[in-house]
Amino acid sequence: MSKNIVGRRFDLSDSIREHISTSIDALNMYNLEIISSNTIITANNKSKEGVSVELVLNLKDKNTIVITQRDKDVYNATDIAIERAKKALRRHADKIKSHKVMSFKDLGLDAEAVLDLEPEEVELVPMELELHKPLDFDEAIDALKAEKKRQFIVFNDHDGLMRVMYKRADGKFGLY
Repeated sequence: MSKNIVGRRFDLSDSIREHISTSIDALNMYNLEIISSNTIITANNKSKEGVSVELVLNLKDKNTIVITQRDKDVYNATDIAIERAKKALRRHADKIKSHKVMSFKDLGLDAEAVLDLEPEEVELVPMELELHKPLDFDEAIDALKAEKKRQFIVFNDHDGLMRVMYKRADGKFGLY
C-alpha cells in the first residue's frame, strides 16, 4: 500500500507523520486490499486553531472511501478520521461477506452440474400436446379464468401475431 501524507499551510512534524502512518497500517486488519491512502492536513485560515484532515482510501475493485474531519488538534482529528475509516471499512467488509455467490464448488461434493450427467441418467417425461384451433382474445381470457394451474397462455390475435396472456399477482391479466 502506498501512503501519501501532505500538509497544506501546515508544517508536518515527524511525530505527526509517524502517528498517521501507524494509524493507516492498522486499517489492514479488514483484509480489503487498500491500494493507496492519501492524507491531506489543511490549516484553516479563518480559525487560527482549526485543522482539517482528509483521508482518502483507494480499495481494489474501484472502491474509494473519503473521510473529512475538522478539529482544533491534529492528533484528535486524525484519530477520529481513522475511527470513522475503520467503521466504513467494517461495513464494507460485512457487505462483501454477506453477499455470497453460490456455485457448484460452494455446494460441495453432493452437487453435480447438469452438463456432467450421463445421457443414460437423463429422464424425459412426455407430455400430451393439445392440438386445436388457435384461440382468440376472449377465448384466452376464459381459458385462463377456468384453469388454476396454468399461469399463461399463447394465442393468435386478429392480425395473426402470436401473443402471450398471463395472470398477474393482483388478479388482472397482462398481455405481451
